[in-house]
Amino acid sequence: MDMDDTTAVGLVERLTRSFGDLETRFHGAYWDAATYATHENEARSAELELGLRRAKGDPAALAQVEAELEAGGRDRILRRQLEVLRQSLLGNQMDDDLRSEIVALSNSITSDFASHRPQLGGTEVSDNDIQEVLERSDDEAERRRAWEASKEIGVVVAERVMKLAELRNSAAHAAGFSDYYSMSLALQELPQEELWARLTLLEELTREPYTTWKSALDDHLASRFGATELEPWHYADPFFQTVPSNGGVALDGHFAGLEAQHLAEVSFRRWGIDLAGVLAQSDLFPRAGKSQHAFCIQMDRKEDVRILANIVPGQRWVEVMLHESGHAAYDACIDPSLPYLLRRPAHTFVTEGMAIMSGRLARDPRWLVDVAAIQPGVISQIEEELHRTTRAASLLFARWGLVMVHFERALYQDPTADLDELWWQLVERFQLVRRPPDRRAPDWAAKVHIATVPVYYQNYLLGEMLATQLRTAIERDLDAHLVGAPAAGRWLDERLFAPGASLRWDDLVRSATGRELSPEDFAVSLTGSSLEGNGDRAVGSTRRSRETQGE
Repeated sequence: MDMDDTTAVGLVERLTRSFGDLETRFHGAYWDAATYATHENEARSAELELGLRRAKGDPAALAQVEAELEAGGRDRILRRQLEVLRQSLLGNQMDDDLRSEIVALSNSITSDFASHRPQLGGTEVSDNDIQEVLERSDDEAERRRAWEASKEIGVVVAERVMKLAELRNSAAHAAGFSDYYSMSLALQELPQEELWARLTLLEELTREPYTTWKSALDDHLASRFGATELEPWHYADPFFQTVPSNGGVALDGHFAGLEAQHLAEVSFRRWGIDLAGVLAQSDLFPRAGKSQHAFCIQMDRKEDVRILANIVPGQRWVEVMLHESGHAAYDACIDPSLPYLLRRPAHTFVTEGMAIMSGRLARDPRWLVDVAAIQPGVISQIEEELHRTTRAASLLFARWGLVMVHFERALYQDPTADLDELWWQLVERFQLVRRPPDRRAPDWAAKVHIATVPVYYQNYLLGEMLATQLRTAIERDLDAHLVGAPAAGRWLDERLFAPGASLRWDDLVRSATGRELSPEDFAVSLTGSSLEGNGDRAVGSTRRSRETQGE
């Protein structure tokens, strides 16, 4: 080892010991607060998060890391650890009073999302209950009440979310960034100009096929409800981000009696990936006082990987469990010999790509036969419709994701703007869902990600692109179908999972798939057409939900 490297190694080892212990303890407290939202658990989570952020806010540590990076000549793995440390340290450089205020405010909002249950017809209801009404009910008045109930949490938290955006901007300004949005992208190693070139191209490529698909859906809904003007509550979820059962193949009846967690375990076992231990230590079913969302968390960067879910029967939670199991497989299969700092996915959107590819299996004809054990004759009759529904789901989510990324960028440019108005302008522009007459409420604040997982949604959109690119590369390289192929599991293990964060995301994607991240495969999957003529536009290059700068 070079003598100059000795100092860098000692610095990395010292900081790793300190941060690793704090992170593991915080993850335990965060899990406890998400699974049992008591005041004691929430206070413990906030206390440990603050301690972790304080440790990473050490300006002397940042100066030492930057000096070692500037010295150059480092071993690749050592340099990558220093780069990861720099991102984490830089995002936490702020006044301690400001740090304390951000953590306290963020945790208070998280707590309200975990514990809030709106009233519907005089009865306290869950997110699953609201989803059930919007998927099944033909009573327009009931649907409207359910949709409005889903937005109640927005009124509860909106003022604090705006305040939190201002505080995050203050921290970003102190670190030399124009706003928190710009800082977050920099810390995620996402060049802003390249990102928005991709997103703009995505908007253009999806505009026409989305408009065509939604027009057909709206004709169906107008006939179903006898409506001359469709309202947001006519769609099948509170934010119109998933394909309604009447907009594609409804598979709920075929999943009757099947356990979502079992289907996920079998799917990955057939790839040679054992998730039995993950599922055994997970928390998978709904109850009072528990977060109603779903996420995967890597507790200690060793073997303790867990999933939080709220499984009820039906297709939706089968897809969610496949998605979260994709995250878990990635976390569990990272090379354990890597240094602690690199035992994590190469990038958030890379693990999202794996999760999205896994979640799509819930509509894959071969998976439905081979894993869900639905009769081949049944699937053959709906196979084309399954493919159309999969395309529709990706189209719909892409347009919804564009609402989110545009909103968040604008939020941090001016947290005092008329956000209620901005939200509906974006919903009408990208989703073609009209604002209800005289609606004036902070509906944007009802989306948990805006407050608790800031500047995240671009990772879902990039993940959609990568999911298609991954499957294309796997089936090209193996000349075999993805479902049930042990060779596919080996491909994923060796090319995607094992390197962890030892490679930057752009290097990993290029190494694994043979080319830069591109929307090309995604566009072809949606429209059946290539990107010829757009070559000059294409550019190169519910995880555990916490702020990027925290870890």
